[in-house]
Amino acid sequence: MVLNEFQPSPHLKEYVRVYRVIRCVFDSNSSLPFKPYAPKPEHCLSFYPRDTETVDYTQSTNKISNLSAVIFGQQSEVTHRFIGKDFLVFQIVFRPGALYRLTGIPSFELTNSFLDAEMIFSKNLIQEVNEKLFYTEDFPKMIAIVEDFLKGQFSKIKIEKHKIDSICDILLSNKENISLDWFAKESCLSMRQLERKFQERMGVSPKYYNKVVRFENAFRMKNANPNLDWLSIAIQCGYYDYQHLVKDYKSFTQQTPIEFHLLDLNSPERKFGEADTY
Repeated sequence: MVLNEFQPSPHLKEYVRVYRVIRCVFDSNSSLPFKPYAPKPEHCLSFYPRDTETVDYTQSTNKISNLSAVIFGQQSEVTHRFIGKDFLVFQIVFRPGALYRLTGIPSFELTNSFLDAEMIFSKNLIQEVNEKLFYTEDFPKMIAIVEDFLKGQFSKIKIEKHKIDSICDILLSNKENISLDWFAKESCLSMRQLERKFQERMGVSPKYYNKVVRFENAFRMKNANPNLDWLSIAIQCGYYDYQHLVKDYKSFTQQTPIEFHLLDLNSPERKFGEADTY
């Protein structure tokens, strides 16, 4: 199994945080469990050149399947992901605001979405990228294929970068709590303007975004350090105490930290001794 992240070329770093590649092949007789996928602070474009995945929204009960390339915005509920037995996904994780700048679609319209990328980009181009990805197992070549596509798309970009985008970039690597007043001051916006602009570019409120960044830090820390106790994780990720962490876990997953991580232990990647730490 491959579960890796790769950095974009320098000329695309303004728009792309990272490329994420997951490749796994299961025995034809295997019975595959689902992957519980908690909200992450990210907007993505994913290519599926081999088997696709079925995405089941646990609260809204929406179910999406059989898409060879998808665009999705900020998620606010857990999805259960069911993958195929010959599975490859090449995922472009955009920098904050970059997907909005690229498509012109207000990000709140993509919240809790899993949309066919052929509705937004050229169908022929999407199919061409998938076909090329299908015929290579070489990751540098995969990156080159995707970056050729991205260069063509970003050459048409019309929406300028905003201070909010840069602030969210900082927030993604910040471990301390940040106030809404600080957000507004650094963005040179009133609180009302901040809320409107933030929804447009990130798809959610600044308060929610700050919250999901902190939650994801805790989730990844536990997977990377399974023997670390929950109180230590809570404090290191900016929570006041363990109960504060529990409150966020219940808000995002409807479960306690222990309950959700027990569910995650049955994810497909665990069959290969891997864990979701990205």
